[in-house]
Amino acid sequence: MRIIIAGAGEVGFHLAKMMSHEAQNIYIIDDNEDRLDYVQSHIDVFGVKGNAKNIHVLKEVKVDSCDLLIAATSSEETNLLVCINGKKLGAKRTIARISNYEGIGSEMRQLYSDLGVDSIVSPVELASQEIKRLIGQSAFTSDYEFEDGKLTVFGIAISSQSLLKDKCVVDTTHLNPNRSFKPIALLRSDKTIMVQSDTTFLENDIVYFISTPESIDQITALCGQECFEIKNIMILGASRIGVLTAEILEKNYNVILIEKDKKKAEEIAEHLKKTLVINTDGTDVNALEDENIEDMDAFISVTGNSETNIITSLVAKSHGVRKTIAGVENIDYINLSHNIGIDTLINKKLIAADNIFKFIRKGEVAAIANLHGVDGEIIEFNVKAGTKITTKPLRELKIPSTANIAGIIRDNKGFVPFGGFQLEAGDKAVVFTKTDAIHHIEKFFNA
Repeated sequence: MRIIIAGAGEVGFHLAKMMSHEAQNIYIIDDNEDRLDYVQSHIDVFGVKGNAKNIHVLKEVKVDSCDLLIAATSSEETNLLVCINGKKLGAKRTIARISNYEGIGSEMRQLYSDLGVDSIVSPVELASQEIKRLIGQSAFTSDYEFEDGKLTVFGIAISSQSLLKDKCVVDTTHLNPNRSFKPIALLRSDKTIMVQSDTTFLENDIVYFISTPESIDQITALCGQECFEIKNIMILGASRIGVLTAEILEKNYNVILIEKDKKKAEEIAEHLKKTLVINTDGTDVNALEDENIEDMDAFISVTGNSETNIITSLVAKSHGVRKTIAGVENIDYINLSHNIGIDTLINKKLIAADNIFKFIRKGEVAAIANLHGVDGEIIEFNVKAGTKITTKPLRELKIPSTANIAGIIRDNKGFVPFGGFQLEAGDKAVVFTKTDAIHHIEKFFNA
């Protein structure tokens, strides 16, 4: 597969890094030589110095024969123009990263499609939707729903009161008589561990389960946690994510948005319908106390400064706020959250890159997701007739130990499969796989 990426920033680099594991033919364009040198010193890609808006540069990398053109620069105008030019020159599929979420309604998406932009990815919109899901499931560190919640994959910490603590999987099977859920992986410090029958759960492990809807409360209790009710939410920072998140959440929660810039605060107050916008310095602990931070059920810090977001979230925790979410710009920070006491760190660039990544997957991929800090992917495959995955029960297929056929959706209902289960054409299969097993898994779903 021949792939061209415009932009060697964090999104472009992360995409190229993920794709390089797939032995793709990857070209990355950037006019910053230092960025290109950094990318090429870390991964095996072809670096091209130049402005991707320049048609001659696109012709130089033979855009007319590329399977996928991804415009992932920090400029949405550049990204749109690159995709439009690339499509006219013969690129088979184009994807543009767009940050201005106000401009990508259904009418604009159709307009962009007519111009040659096949897919729009908005980091702001994706991050805001993820925050909404995390607020909706207060005990989870991350979660992802498949087929409108027929199956859910989520992360949850093992507390000191958990019935699973210091026990291995095989010793806890009696707690799951209906076989409606199973643990698939866990995060211990910064290490991803695939759950096997002899895996022992330790206090503070973040365990990732797949479950049908009726078993989520049971799992939460088994882990010694509880999904508490969230009513009052404080958001720090009138960034694009902050404003869109407030707009989404104000329909169902009491939302306060803190913004230091007076003019910006006034503009946002006119835009938001129910959110209380307060002009004050959110980095000042006394100011947060004056706004009754101790009465908040959730605190979301999404200013433009990662360190500010982390520190203020820790301040919120110290004042008794039970759910904290911090936005970070540095991808390397993602693994820190549970070690330092914040419930979830989110990175909009990483979320966008993961969303784009599904377009290069082989097989009939319906969805793809990455869990915070976890070395692996969750992929939803459409199961086709004649594929290897349908030929035998799971236990006989020699699936790599670093992969797990975690869930099945059949006839519009979710199932959690075990060794004797055999997939059929028409099923949707939710697979958790570590990076090193992705190629092997794709072969099972390719005709």
